[in-house]
Amino acid sequence: MCMAAYNGARHISEQIGSILPELGPDDELIVVNDCSTDDTAAIVAAVPDGRIRLINAEQNRGYVATFERALGEARGEFVFLSDQDDVWLPGRVELMIAALDGKNMVVSNCRHFDGALGSFHEIRLRAKDSTHHLRNLLGIVVGYRLHWGCAMAVRGTLLEQVLPFPHYMNESHDQWLATVGNVNGSIVYMEEDTILHRLHGENLTPQGIRSASKIIRARIAFLRNVYVAVRRSRQARRA
Repeated sequence: MCMAAYNGARHISEQIGSILPELGPDDELIVVNDCSTDDTAAIVAAVPDGRIRLINAEQNRGYVATFERALGEARGEFVFLSDQDDVWLPGRVELMIAALDGKNMVVSNCRHFDGALGSFHEIRLRAKDSTHHLRNLLGIVVGYRLHWGCAMAVRGTLLEQVLPFPHYMNESHDQWLATVGNVNGSIVYMEEDTILHRLHGENLTPQGIRSASKIIRARIAFLRNVYVAVRRSRQARRA
C-alpha cells in the first residue's frame, strides 16, 4: 500500500486505522512524508504496527513525485494507492484483488463526503467500459473518463511500465496509470464504492473551473502519455 503524505495530521490517523485491518501479516503500508511542517511524521511513527514503513523525504517535491517514490518502494504482488485523508471501506482489498481476475489494474468508484460536490465528482466508472480501451483513452484525453488514484490497485509487474513517470508530468498521475492500463488492454472498472473520499479545501483536485490554457496543456500532456505508454508496452512485449 503506497501513501503520499503532506501536512496530513488532521486525518492520517483515521486513514491508517482503516487500512491496517485490510493488510495481511506480510503486507506493508509505505508512507512517504513529503517534508510536512505539521505532526504528520510523528503521528505515523507512533502507530505501533511493524507493517508501516515511514520514509521521510529530503526535500518537498509535490504529490506526483511523492507517489512516484512510494510506488518505486513497493515490492508486493498487488499495489494499492492511498491518499492520506480518505477512509477505506471494510473488505476493500479482498474485493479489488478478486475483481482483477487476471488483469493488471483495477479501479473502483468512490463515495465522496465531507465537502461540496463538483460536477466531476458525479462521474462514475461503469464495469461494461472495462474492455473499451480506445474509448477509455479518448475519455482520458478529452476529460470525461475520470479515474481516482485513491481507488486504484495494480499488479506489481505493471510498475515496470508505469515507472518512472514521464518527466514532464506534474499532475494527474492517476490518469497516467489508467492510460498504461488501457494501453495494455488490462484494466477492470468496478462500479462498487471501495473508499470514502474526503473532500475539503486542502484537496489537490481542482475545485473550480480551470483556465483554457491549463486545460489545453493538460490535454497535450495526456496525449503524450498515450504515446509513452504505447512505446513502453511494446518494449515490454519485446523483452
